[in-house]
Formats: sequence, C-alpha cells, structure tokens
Amino acid sequence: MHDLAPAASDTALTPGQRFRRALQTTSPLPIVGTINPYCAMMAERVGHKAIYLAGGGLATYSYGLPDLAMTTLTEVLTEVRRITDATSLPLMIDVDTGFGGAFNIARLIKGLIKDGAAAIHLEDQVQQKRCGHRPNKAVVPAREMVDRLKAALDARTDASFFICARTDALAVEGLQATIDRACAYMEAGADMIFAEACRTLSDYAAFVHALDRPHSVLANITEFSLTPAFTLDELRGAGVAAALFPLSAARAMSAAALKVYEAILRDGSAKDVIDIMQPRAQLYEFLNYHAYEQKLDQLFARQGDAKT
Repeated sequence: MHDLAPAASDTALTPGQRFRRALQTTSPLPIVGTINPYCAMMAERVGHKAIYLAGGGLATYSYGLPDLAMTTLTEVLTEVRRITDATSLPLMIDVDTGFGGAFNIARLIKGLIKDGAAAIHLEDQVQQKRCGHRPNKAVVPAREMVDRLKAALDARTDASFFICARTDALAVEGLQATIDRACAYMEAGADMIFAEACRTLSDYAAFVHALDRPHSVLANITEFSLTPAFTLDELRGAGVAAALFPLSAARAMSAAALKVYEAILRDGSAKDVIDIMQPRAQLYEFLNYHAYEQKLDQLFARQGDAKT
C-alpha cells in the first residue's frame, strides 16, 4: 500500500494522490459515474470528491453497444482525455480485462497516466467478458489475474496511480475461493479489491476481515443488479472503503430523455415535460458560460460596439 497522507495542496498532487487523499478523508468514498465531461463538471460543482467512467457506460452511451467488451483501448483513452480536460476530480476507469496481454496492459496504464486518470479497476474475467451482474460469467485462473496485475504495476510511470483488482469469482466459485483470490491479488500489489456482485453486507465484511488492510474493499452499488442498494452508512458498518455508483445519473438521464422523446411524438410539444429539464440558466452556471462571453467582449470589443 502507498501512503495515503494528504499533501500540502491539491495543485501539488497527482491524480492518483488526489484519489488516495479522498479515500483517506471520506469513508466510504462515493465514486459517481460521469458518462461525459459535462456530468463530471456537475459532480465536481456539487461537491463530489471522485468520479468514475464505467466500461458499460462507455459502450452504451458513447457507442450504442452492450457491456460485452466491445470497446477498445483507444476509445477508452479518448473518453478519459475529454473528462480529465473538464474537471480536476480524480477519475477511476473501468478497464475490463486490460484489452489484451501484458504489453497491451502496459500501453493502457501508461496512456491513462499520461491522460490524467487517477485509478483503474482490472478484472479477472476471461477476455470475452460479460456484465458483472449477468449469468454465465467465467473467470481466469488466479495466477493469470496476478500476471495481469504484475503487468499493470510494472507499467506505472507514477507510483501513486491507483490499481484496484476486481474479482467476479463470487458467482462462479463461492465466497471463500473468492476471498482467497482477493488475498492473492493484494499480495501481488493491488491497492484495493473490488468484490463484484456481493449480495449481503456480511459478504463485504468477510472481505474486509480477510484482507485486514485500510481502504481495502470497494462496493459496486449499481441499480437493478444482484447487489442491493446499500447506503453509505450500511457499507461503513461493514468496513467498506469506497462505493461506486456507476450509472445512477446516466440511467436517470436516459429515463428523462425517453419521456421527452415520447412527449414530442405524442403531443407535438415538449412543454408538458419541461419540468424534468435542466434550465438554461443552470446550464450556463455549470459551464461558466457568461465568463466566456465576457472574454469575447474583452478581446474583440470595438469603438461603437457598446450596447446602450
């Protein structure tokens, strides 16, 4: 484990250090999904300390694809650059199984660090992976996942870059075998364990007890899944250090968009659903729109242009 102690100022911290500090100062740390840069800006403005790019979110909302490992390393890096350009919040990335062998994983890690990401989670499913809450998942042998982690750790150009090991073995091998995997992954150098598809708080507590390290377990609180909608207080009681809310906002946005599309087709107008829309003034506030206009006026104002 790397030192989680906060540095003197945010500006002096790397993204990985900012993520580690957030883990230390907020327990459990909510890590909210942001499917685009504007969502990241909103999350930062309202006070969140860490954000997340889900693999399933990237596939669905950027490419119209299901969560079946159909996106590429390049597509992930492109989205990371867009988000990190728009926010200073530390960004955790879902990198599925690493997009290939050891050298692919190394390229991924170096690219993510260069593009401003703070953390990843790398999983132990087979290359042709499935959503973590769907049936018929398959996992690689623990030693193969350890090799993936070794490749990721070796490729770090910034020692603070945070590497979380996700295990999907609970649905395949049961609790004790999955805990054994988690211990092996931590011994290999992982900073945290993402125990996917836990069904009870006692499952999380068992991982926390077995790992016996600070900030060691991450929960995935994704709606309509095998994992109940545990609260942060409930997860705190089980010793969980962080909780993903990977697509909560995206699902709400999609539901609202569907209502708008249906209303326009049905009513010939969107006036009856305007109450679920973000007002223009709030949009401008989050974008700092008026400051941009003022800069244009400052740069290009000419005599006689002033409005009365």
